[in-house]
Amino acid sequence: MKVSFAAPALPRSGALVLTVAKGGALEGLASEADNAASGALSRAMAASRFDGEAKATLEVLAPSGLDAERVLLVGVGDELDARLAEDVGGTVFSALAKSGSRSATLVWPQAGSSAAAALGAALAAYRFDKYRTRLEDKDRPALAELVIAAHDAEAAGRSYEEDGARIVEAVAFARDFVSEPGNVLYPESYAESLRGLEDVGVSVDVFDRAALEDLKMATLLGVAQGSAREARVVVMRWQGAEGPPIALVGKGVTFDTGGISIKPSGGMEEMKWDMGGSAAVVGAMRAIAGRKAAANVVGIVGLVENMPSATAQRPGDVVTSYSGQTVEVINTDAEGRLVLADLLAYVIERYEPRAVVDLATLTGAMVMALAHEYAGLFSNDEALAEALLAAGEAVDEKLWRFPLHDVYDKMLESHIADMKNIGSGREAGAITAAQFLKRFVGETAWAHLDIAGTAWTDKARATVPKGATGYGVRLLDRLVRDVCES
Repeated sequence: MKVSFAAPALPRSGALVLTVAKGGALEGLASEADNAASGALSRAMAASRFDGEAKATLEVLAPSGLDAERVLLVGVGDELDARLAEDVGGTVFSALAKSGSRSATLVWPQAGSSAAAALGAALAAYRFDKYRTRLEDKDRPALAELVIAAHDAEAAGRSYEEDGARIVEAVAFARDFVSEPGNVLYPESYAESLRGLEDVGVSVDVFDRAALEDLKMATLLGVAQGSAREARVVVMRWQGAEGPPIALVGKGVTFDTGGISIKPSGGMEEMKWDMGGSAAVVGAMRAIAGRKAAANVVGIVGLVENMPSATAQRPGDVVTSYSGQTVEVINTDAEGRLVLADLLAYVIERYEPRAVVDLATLTGAMVMALAHEYAGLFSNDEALAEALLAAGEAVDEKLWRFPLHDVYDKMLESHIADMKNIGSGREAGAITAAQFLKRFVGETAWAHLDIAGTAWTDKARATVPKGATGYGVRLLDRLVRDVCES
């Protein structure tokens, strides 16, 4: 969908969108439009009890006296800020997407948040219809252009083009990867696709199996050994500033059967999105490079497929990680932490980052704890944790902090190795996973985000359609802004 900005005016065609504050008073151009329509809008509001509640909508078709083919009234509540502006923009797109209108003009009531409204609408417009060959026209969004009519149109247009559009591209980039099926997106094809980041100035290095064997990344390679698809690790660098980088680490299990510890068949098709952590990292790298951030950032993703076969890793196997620590693999479905263990140790040793953040669809226990509303946050550094919490609130990718404590380490004790890859019993599953990862970061400031419940959604929100959410892209981009560029 094309987004543009213009001075406030009533359109001569398409849909007209008017905002209404809490209480239902029509002001400015909304009042002018109502007068031109002989009070049709105010009468419709009274008949439907529409009073401007935030994100509520009311559609009036073909009102006499106006050139618009329809008028959409949308509530903005009693306190319009940038976050609500995004949701209102997304609400407008969703309300008009299949209405039949090809263009719409959204008359925005205040300066300073019109670019946010455009961002919300563009995020909501994402679709993944690549494989739908029989989609009827009535099921395709018709809305192709949205004009934001605002008093700060020129400044808002610059802001959106320089920043908002880059975010939209990056989130869509991540959502596309998460949406792809496992027969299309596998470690080798994923890694090759990431070479495209070089077009926006990111340096990209791809490590194949031979290189990973030379590096002795045995915990990562152990996960991949049951698949015909070879593992890859991709390192991405954006150097827009001097000094130690911030490192972003992503789990990229392109399909997860559970391996020998195989998952139940029901719902297994969803395990194509077990690479959501890696998608967040690559999307963030695209956003950071796209806006030419004054920051030094390293992104690293471990790409593997976890399959059962005659060559697959067995429960009870012992592997030696990149760090030299040994791991007894009790459950091959606790594979994400094995991938991250080698990545964390490698990126810390190789780049000596100021801080490390890893993201992974790591545990079902996190979904049980937080459902699909928050991601879990674990950290050994208070300043980093606070920065992440603030960034999550700012972009509505919320985090909830969980404890790290030595008492949980006892649950990872092995009789024959330095540690097991899973805790004893089902208690504190997300916490013991984080405790496992903590053993590979030393004293480096580190945070682990368990995004198992937020990488995919079956329920659309204002700016997030059903399916892949792209969760983490905006969070990481905001973190880099706040920590590295402020």
